[in-house]
Amino acid sequence: MDHVLVAGAGPVGMVAASCLADAGIKVTILEQSPDLPDDLRASTFHPPTLDMLERFGVVPAMIEQGLVCPQWQVRDREKGVIATYDLGVLKNDTNHPYRLQCEQWRLTRMLRDRLASNPDVTFQYGACVQDVTQDANGVDVRLEHGETIRGTWLIGSDGARSAVRRALGVNFEGMTIPEIYLTLSTSFPFHEAISDLANIAYISDPEEWFVLLRTASLWRLLLPTDPAETEEGMLRPERIEARMQGVLPTGTPYKVHHRTAYRVHERVAEKYLVGRVILAGDAAHVNNPLGGMGMNGGVHDAFNLAEKLTQVIQGADPALLGRYERQRRKVAVEVVQSQALRNRNNLNMREPAKREAAFAEMRATVESAEKHRAFLLRGSLIQSLRDLEDVA
Repeated sequence: MDHVLVAGAGPVGMVAASCLADAGIKVTILEQSPDLPDDLRASTFHPPTLDMLERFGVVPAMIEQGLVCPQWQVRDREKGVIATYDLGVLKNDTNHPYRLQCEQWRLTRMLRDRLASNPDVTFQYGACVQDVTQDANGVDVRLEHGETIRGTWLIGSDGARSAVRRALGVNFEGMTIPEIYLTLSTSFPFHEAISDLANIAYISDPEEWFVLLRTASLWRLLLPTDPAETEEGMLRPERIEARMQGVLPTGTPYKVHHRTAYRVHERVAEKYLVGRVILAGDAAHVNNPLGGMGMNGGVHDAFNLAEKLTQVIQGADPALLGRYERQRRKVAVEVVQSQALRNRNNLNMREPAKREAAFAEMRATVESAEKHRAFLLRGSLIQSLRDLEDVA
């Protein structure tokens, strides 16, 4: 009986495991943490991702626990709203014409609950991958504590620092963005204090852009930070308070619930497929978080890969997995990464003439029904999924 090992129990690994388990395939999920991670990571689910997740029956609970956001906007820090994009335009293209703000850990727990009674699914926590070797018939994964687990296939969905990718010796080509991203969450009601504020807002400014993003219970604030500033310094309560007052002076201290600082990379693995080992999600591609492209692109990887791997296990030519690599790597390079970089560049523009030209283009886009829909099809990743059939 085929046995698929899945390294990493984030959204990508859990979606892949769920698809395979539904097809009657034995799965072992290897997660290095002692439990499913619940830290503050991605929270934006795009329309086609929700369409895909419907098969698991989890979307109603995600909606109940999350926040439906039909609109998002670009603002100028001084002048206010530049353009408001309305995902309702896509009502004939998706069952979910909105972004859903729902922390990714909620999805992974829902999927774990769904798999709990499946005898063919095993969870192994504290399973830190040390090495990967393979032969013509299977893959051996050696864990940090010395145990070796064998499967017929291995999916490496173990994040940007993927031990699976390193063990394969696959190059992770790209760049590191100069600034550090500081992410904070607060219970302060920005929507009550800022006029016409959408639940998702990208605020452009020639000196310091930032992002405001609302979840069901908190607002998240993302601030680019000078890498010369130490992490200890940027996370000091008084430094955080000063920066938040710079975003919106309140006269009273903000209540900060979470804070984290991290480096941001734009990288794509040279290969997604090495023998019986396949990379997906952040293990295969990483990008800045602007626009919520990374997790959604990774979940789309998982569905694509699981479908093809299931067919191979059921007797199809293993060369089919090469098409997964060609399709999803093309999306990572030409859609996910390029869109995330464009989002950053639009916020980061400093020259007045270039900023005004970009703002004029945004206004023209939302004023044209045809341009508006085409823009949202690309930004929500619907278009990239439609284009996949053109990749042989």
